[in-house]
Amino acid sequence: MASADLKSLEGLRAGSAPPALFARTITLGRLEAISFLHSCIYLGLLVCAFILANPQPVTTVLGFGHGLLWIAMSLVCIGAARYRIIPWWLAVCVAVLGGIGPFFGTGGFVIESRRRAAATAGSLNQSSPESDHADR
Repeated sequence: MASADLKSLEGLRAGSAPPALFARTITLGRLEAISFLHSCIYLGLLVCAFILANPQPVTTVLGFGHGLLWIAMSLVCIGAARYRIIPWWLAVCVAVLGGIGPFFGTGGFVIESRRRAAATAGSLNQSSPESDHADR
């Protein structure tokens, strides 16, 4: 590879700082919201396909929606994991299990959101050294 090619690949290392637009746009909360939307579309697809006797074109539209969202979510989540916006286990959950049912990814986002909220609450509840001495 030429040195110019190597320099252009420098920013693509795992864990490196994400590009500014990617970092502003892709957040855990937004990915979680899109995952919930994906799960709703998939639930609608299941209802149309199995309960409502496959009405067309609704089933086709929901099927395409699920397929395209799964592909997009997989790619974006792998990129987000690469830049440490979400953990790798969550990206794998979305990319691998999301094709079977996006409920796995949605559940993973809920777990990760709660884990981060608990970690934030735990760090806020840690007492300062002054209050430790006041309690004794």
